[in-house]
Amino acid sequence: MGEAGGLQINRRDLVKAGMFAGAAAALPLRRMASAELVYPNRMAESKLPLPFSRGFRRPSVLSPVSSDGICDKYAIRLEAFQTEIIPGYQTLLFGYNGEVPGPTIRVPKGRETKIRFTNNLPARHPYLNYVPTSSTHLHGSPSLPQYDGYASDTTNPGYTKDYFYPNGETGRTLWYHDHGHHHTAENVYMGLAGQYHLIDPIDEALPLPKGDYDVPLVLTDAMFQANGNLLYGYSDDSGHWGDVNLVNGVAWPVMKVARRKYRFRILNGSMARSYNIEMDTGDNFSVVGTDAGLMPAPQRVRRLKIGNGERYEVVVDFARFAPGTKIVLRNSSPKNNVNFSNTSKVMMFEVTADAFDPSNNAVPSVLRPDNPAMTTSVADSVATRVLKLYRTGGQWTINGHTWDYVAKSGHNFVEWTPREHDTEIWEVWNDSGGWFHPVHIHLVDFKILSRNGNAPYAYERGPKDTVYVGENERVRLLMRFEGCGKYMIHCHNLRHEDHDMMTQYEVVSDHPMDSPLAAPALPTSAAGPL
Repeated sequence: MGEAGGLQINRRDLVKAGMFAGAAAALPLRRMASAELVYPNRMAESKLPLPFSRGFRRPSVLSPVSSDGICDKYAIRLEAFQTEIIPGYQTLLFGYNGEVPGPTIRVPKGRETKIRFTNNLPARHPYLNYVPTSSTHLHGSPSLPQYDGYASDTTNPGYTKDYFYPNGETGRTLWYHDHGHHHTAENVYMGLAGQYHLIDPIDEALPLPKGDYDVPLVLTDAMFQANGNLLYGYSDDSGHWGDVNLVNGVAWPVMKVARRKYRFRILNGSMARSYNIEMDTGDNFSVVGTDAGLMPAPQRVRRLKIGNGERYEVVVDFARFAPGTKIVLRNSSPKNNVNFSNTSKVMMFEVTADAFDPSNNAVPSVLRPDNPAMTTSVADSVATRVLKLYRTGGQWTINGHTWDYVAKSGHNFVEWTPREHDTEIWEVWNDSGGWFHPVHIHLVDFKILSRNGNAPYAYERGPKDTVYVGENERVRLLMRFEGCGKYMIHCHNLRHEDHDMMTQYEVVSDHPMDSPLAAPALPTSAAGPL
């Protein structure tokens, strides 16, 4: 049986599931308050890796191919490759430079980057039978519209697009991932995601853990066919939840840690699963950063809820544990996830007696009180707007609109037109008790003012760009608009996004604005030198 906190799963055939296995689809999956599901062609649980039987792996760090001191140039290829996730089986994945997750990019604040993304994916997905077009979004970057990963600005297999990023925002943990219309879920599930760290001098001057003790954690989940390939399915376009939790592409890994503090940059890169993570020892940890950088002050918490697309930077202190101690990072699971036998487990830390560098081993009581998103004042707000999240006619919508509606307007329809440099309050209403929605607003950082009229959770009292809006919740956000042009608003449950919970707004200005379709991809043969 599955774990408490979400839908319960076993193998009895009470509700049929609609799953792609090879090129075939079975009956559609129905969702019930308490459901038991059968997934045709699902790999037997007995063949899955045992939790905590595999070693931890860090993503590689990508080096630029060239630099002129002002701009670093990177080359990233989108490639299909096979690797072993389930012992004895090969799994087809899509990866940036053939890696899942993609290599981490680390850039000093103020250093420009140019990244060439070349789509070398197959002309059709080998078993899901769609054309794997791509559009790369650097999530957390105030990019120009034509480099923001606009959903309709797609790059076909055999084509290349160059993206430019000024990197002038405050230091933070960003991530780059696919954002192509109608296939974001499949492409990200197949592996197209990686972290991007913007390194800020203010952050570097603090005694927070650095170097080997500053560790990216990309949380995803997956399900596998009997032949080892990913099993991708849907529940009435509601989501897809795997029975294997992966950290940096490894199933339930064990990370050996020294008796000191570590900084973990945690990204929920799952398609639909949200997490409630906690240490099985019951210890608190310090949240030091949110999506858009350092918090004004650290927050000590025992549990952290993290929705799709959210990033949290936490510091865990292993100093009090004796060598040999094993600590499980658990997932108690928010509501409306589908849970399986071992989805309550994320990874394990094993404390060692190894020598360690004692420097940068503290959490200051003050981090970054001057972050612009957090110093923005409600008194400066010139408008209050409401985003209503609901389902109608079988479609997930925002204010009753979908991306199909935007596309059919010639990409001219916009929800609102705030002015550049203005400050506004946006209220996000999810009056449904059946679903949570992690809402991402492109371009801006924001401060969470309230949740159902109460203070935000302690761990989200920092600058954000994605907000978990739970069942029957209303959340108030404060944001200032810097930059101009059309930008997307969408749910980061990627099945919801693809079908079709995405709209756009336009920041207007007195000077000319760039179109998000102004820099189309080129055939790779015509792309020229980087």
